[in-house]
Amino acid sequence: MVPRKNARWWLVPLFLIAGVAWAMASVPSAKGSKAAYPCRDCLATPQWLLEHRNDPNVVLVDVRVDKRLDGRFLPGAVRLPWKSFQRHDTVRGVGAVFVGAAEAQEILGRAGIARTDTVVLYDSVARDGGATASYVFWVLDYLGHPSKKILHRGIDGWVEAGGETVAEPARREPVTYQAPSSEIRAECLVDGPFVQSRLGDPYYQILDVRSSEEYLGIKQNTALDGSPLAPGHIPGAYNVDYRSNWQDATTKTLRSYSQLQQLYAGLDPNRAVILYCYTGRRSSFTYFVLRLMGFRDVRLYDASWSEWGNSRFYYPVETQANRLTGAVLEPTAAPAAAAKAFRPSEAGKEAQPASSSGYISCGG
Repeated sequence: MVPRKNARWWLVPLFLIAGVAWAMASVPSAKGSKAAYPCRDCLATPQWLLEHRNDPNVVLVDVRVDKRLDGRFLPGAVRLPWKSFQRHDTVRGVGAVFVGAAEAQEILGRAGIARTDTVVLYDSVARDGGATASYVFWVLDYLGHPSKKILHRGIDGWVEAGGETVAEPARREPVTYQAPSSEIRAECLVDGPFVQSRLGDPYYQILDVRSSEEYLGIKQNTALDGSPLAPGHIPGAYNVDYRSNWQDATTKTLRSYSQLQQLYAGLDPNRAVILYCYTGRRSSFTYFVLRLMGFRDVRLYDASWSEWGNSRFYYPVETQANRLTGAVLEPTAAPAAAAKAFRPSEAGKEAQPASSSGYISCGG
């Protein structure tokens, strides 16, 4: 029998081991399984971070805004609130739009993030488990940043895996962040005129990630000045609520690859997907998920319903539901060997599938 005095010391490592096991069990398998994500390097597990947090080029970034902070930070993490990359377009009356490539690079440089860094983004389960970190992921993808990841279940997943926290964020020396113009993936961002000109074009699939109530016009959003926006959705748009990407709305555990294939059955990976919500945040999460699934041509309509539903722009709307129909998406034959992402020479050109599968690795 273990003396009572020493029993506590046996329990501590047992609890830590249990925590790591629970955290790893909550992440769908990324190795040796048909359910492996084609772009599994886009997602960092707590276990991966425990092993790589001291790598010289790994930079942890806490994207939470002030009101979401809880006095805990991952050791070495810098603060970079996701809303830093949005601004209100008061001239056009459109809220929360992307600040643009030039300012985004200045923001990253001031935070001490270099082009060569592997950026690991995290938020918390309480604030949408990845659905704010995903906006910064999209910004980095737009800039063609080579290596970026989202920490699965954020700081909560880290703590449950036995990771320690600190009371203050770190500070890094400012650097010059410069994305070569040839590597900026301008096609990742679209605006209202672009979307309107593609209505009815079979190459473009439009996905509304808002709630079904918003999509059907039962619940209305409001404009920057507080006036009601039009009810409904973009004509021809399908609806898959961004929250459907989680297995569990409480733990914010991502669905496995095979589950996501079922969720997006009927979506053609050989064609472009245009995503929108109300102000771009929610749709950025589905952007991340589709990239994780290996979709190659995914585009964010950043101004979203804040622009489209504003009567001053006279965009068409509808309230009738459109249904995704079709077979479950086919898995890639070899996810790890998928073709590279958009080549720099393709920036600004109309995208064409890299392979017959339509899937691709996002390269980190």
